[in-house]
Amino acid sequence: MLPYTTIHVEASRSYDIHIGRGILSQIGGFLRPLLGECRVAVLTDSTVDDLYGERLIETLGAAGYTADKFVVPAGEASKCADNLLEFLNFMADCKLTRSDAVIAFGGGVVGDMAGLSAALYLRGVKYVQIPTTLLAAVDSSVGGKTAIDIPAGKNLVGAFYQPALVCCDTELMDTLAPEVYRDGCAEVIKYGVILDKNLYDKLQQPPFDRESVVARCVEIKRDVVQQDEFDNGVRGLLNFGHTFGHAIEKMSRFGVSHGSAVAKGMVIAARMAPLCGRGNVAEELSALLAGYGFDLSCPYSADDLFDAILSDKKRRGGNITVVLPEAVGHCVLVGLTVEELHDKLKQILG
Repeated sequence: MLPYTTIHVEASRSYDIHIGRGILSQIGGFLRPLLGECRVAVLTDSTVDDLYGERLIETLGAAGYTADKFVVPAGEASKCADNLLEFLNFMADCKLTRSDAVIAFGGGVVGDMAGLSAALYLRGVKYVQIPTTLLAAVDSSVGGKTAIDIPAGKNLVGAFYQPALVCCDTELMDTLAPEVYRDGCAEVIKYGVILDKNLYDKLQQPPFDRESVVARCVEIKRDVVQQDEFDNGVRGLLNFGHTFGHAIEKMSRFGVSHGSAVAKGMVIAARMAPLCGRGNVAEELSALLAGYGFDLSCPYSADDLFDAILSDKKRRGGNITVVLPEAVGHCVLVGLTVEELHDKLKQILG
């Protein structure tokens, strides 16, 4: 038995998150107490399937599971309504019942779509997250947010639906392209800025110890989700950089990756903070992100970015909540009118 760390989440569905190197080989032992004997539908993408798809199917088969696999093209464009419907039809064709399960095997795109599919199919079947990217391991695989994108914006169609299990094998990250791994580093840095200065300080000299940093990020997210599962309060802190980052993704038609967009978005938020009477960490945060190789320039005007932000889920009528740093390790939720937001974006971006 390979060593691993277990973090327990108490939410509308309680579940464990197992983190360790090489533990994909133990997935059958993790699944058996939760699922018993059943059929599983695996959703993955073309990149992960080429690298690890056969290994997962063989591991599931050795544990006694019949697994049917559905593969989407790698990339954010796959997180769409057409693929969601195709996967739902695939599950129906496989004759999955309510006692069967879905496995998400990939990054955030796969995890989000598999989770939403599981929430919708037969009004809810169990699903398991096996994140293969750093970004998915520390963020999207934990907490139960599931969604697809539509032309109006990112993650606008979704549901809160907790997984039955998260199994994070950090060895799978060895084959990530450098820019994909770097995307995850943006989310890791985010956790340090919002809630953990010790973590932030640990990130000053990469590379960091993967297992311990993933575990710490997951602990932070677990603690926040347990306080505010349905994103009506403190969970909003996890959106640091995301309001602006999602707008940049949308404007670029997802040509700018999620992690790169969030890095840009965190800097915009940090520059906005002193304009709202908050702390000024923009210079040191920019230096840290640049050290990880992020391009922090914003290719869009204040007007363009503002128009894209107007479809953000966090907007309530004529008001929007943004996450701004008071200091490293302490961020706050600040309510602005859309007019105030527009004015501050103009001060930052011209």
